[in-house]
Amino acid sequence: MLKKLTALLAGLVLLLTFQAGSVFADSKMDGIIDELIGTPYQSGGTSTRGFDCSGFTTYVFDKMGVDLSRTSGSQAKMGKKIAKSDLSAGDLVFFNTNGKSISHVGIYVGDGKFAHSSSSKGVTISKLSESYYETRYVTARRVMDTTTFEKYADEAE
Repeated sequence: MLKKLTALLAGLVLLLTFQAGSVFADSKMDGIIDELIGTPYQSGGTSTRGFDCSGFTTYVFDKMGVDLSRTSGSQAKMGKKIAKSDLSAGDLVFFNTNGKSISHVGIYVGDGKFAHSSSSKGVTISKLSESYYETRYVTARRVMDTTTFEKYADEAE
């Protein structure tokens, strides 16, 4: 009986820990992105009716008071270059999906994942380690200053 009660309590603690971690530690940026998950892909789209990849990043960063250029190629020239091993939530991640140059952008959200507008899934979260993205990864840029990061992307509120 004691073992069952201990196991039940341990399970409950784990459940509450994960619930608290996913609900209470979310940043304001996560909240903005969460509201957009499932928005359909639309070539040239810049609104909640539909986004292309850079329209999505421009929209999210506009909500945080950060102006971005309109295309993934021009966004890849903004801010400061960041090593893949130094990614923080809010960094832009760039990919070569057309075999020529940077053609896709997303927002790193932590834990090896990024939010983006996929032509097949719309706004979604993907893993950088997925073979499709891992082989097409080009670079990352940090476009938020420290104040903006602390206000929108830092989970410590």
